[in-house]
Amino acid sequence: MGVLNVTPDSFSDGGRYLDPGRAVEHALGMAAAGAAIIDIGGESTRPHGAREVPAEVEIERVAPVLKRLKGRLRVPISIDTRKAAVARVALEAGASIINDVSALEADPAMAPLVAASKCAVILMHMRGGPADHMEFARYRDVVGEVEACLAARAREAIRAGVARSRIILDPGLGFAKQPRHSLRLLDALPRLCTLGYPILIGASRKGFVRAAAGRNPAAIEFATAAASAIAVAAGAAIVRVHEVAAAVAAVKMAAAIKSSNGGG
Repeated sequence: MGVLNVTPDSFSDGGRYLDPGRAVEHALGMAAAGAAIIDIGGESTRPHGAREVPAEVEIERVAPVLKRLKGRLRVPISIDTRKAAVARVALEAGASIINDVSALEADPAMAPLVAASKCAVILMHMRGGPADHMEFARYRDVVGEVEACLAARAREAIRAGVARSRIILDPGLGFAKQPRHSLRLLDALPRLCTLGYPILIGASRKGFVRAAAGRNPAAIEFATAAASAIAVAAGAAIVRVHEVAAAVAAVKMAAAIKSSNGGG
């Protein structure tokens, strides 16, 4: 999954793709590099200082990009939003996945929309909101607590009419998580996979990656690719990344090693 932030303030590439033309070219470039999904977001959820964006502003940012991509992009589009109004516009413009960092809790209209549209949905674990989630990064058993929360949110989605087969779970690395929590969750990925849903891992350029690899941009990309490979080897179905080409190579290598297991 290639990340396309159509925002002025995302932690990694804020402002770079705010222009619709540049955003479209980047989306097409990520698809050409091997991205199987393009995830478009119009609101930053960075760990420090993110402010909630009105739905109208999100729509103003993402709608022109979605319109220009229609008929040109041959891979599915995911809309990264917590707001049903934004998701509805995106679905009408051709998106087929809703990536909701609130796991359908932020907007009561989101679950009925997902159920009615029969789209896929990504339910991410987070505590608090974009502006304050790091205040809630306290756990006695981070793996057990995240596992229980994700299972509960999946049950709620199913109760709302969302088909089980359309649910994807994301442990939310970096969201209400200290670096040690994110590392622990990544290490415990095989356990999370036993929940029986596809698991998405978003490690790209996160704080825990920077803490391990240092702040050199090249080192961060190498470490992100390593985290993506480790995630796939441990059972992740999707890795969400900014630098697609490096992740594709790392994931192919991890998949090749995994598929050779037991081959003699």
